[in-house]
Amino acid sequence: MSGVLKVGLTGGIGSGKSAAARLFAEMGVPIVDADVVAREVVEPGSAALSSIADHFGAELLLDNGQLNRARLREIIFDDAEQKRWLEALLHPLIRQRIVEQLSQQGHDYLILVSPLLIESGQSQLVDLIVVVDVDEQTQLQRTISRDGVDRQQVERILAAQMPRQERCDRADYLIDNGGDFDQLRAQVESVHKALLQKAGDKI
Repeated sequence: MSGVLKVGLTGGIGSGKSAAARLFAEMGVPIVDADVVAREVVEPGSAALSSIADHFGAELLLDNGQLNRARLREIIFDDAEQKRWLEALLHPLIRQRIVEQLSQQGHDYLILVSPLLIESGQSQLVDLIVVVDVDEQTQLQRTISRDGVDRQQVERILAAQMPRQERCDRADYLIDNGGDFDQLRAQVESVHKALLQKAGDKI
């Protein structure tokens, strides 16, 4: 791909990819967050939110006009056909906005943070992939502690995500987040230096 080096950052639920992204941001790297973009395309007044309300019914809207994400998750988690309908609506909108944000210039490199970087095909938008990885037991414990959900729900999410080894096999750079925060920071700094080198080579 031409222009600024584009790097995808991903990892399974509870892996710590958000913490890694914050560390990259502290080093001055511009971050494009796919989750933020996904929220933006269904803001009140958007055509996408109107389509969702028309399709699923008014119960998908909260009193303040925002999307009822919890209810939507319940619906699509148990209904593959409805999940496909929603993805067909939202994925092109999300992709278009991500492409626009990745077109920024004047930086050494940019990072696209996306939990579904590989599964959604967003990996096609980047030059390199960084995967943040931890073992599944750590993913379970961190997610239960962070989100206050039960173990069964987290296990279902893990089962629905790309297998851990398959994700790691796609990595150009692998960050092991099984240790403490200082260890994570050291690995991010190391990858940052390598990416700066890659960006220099790309010019």
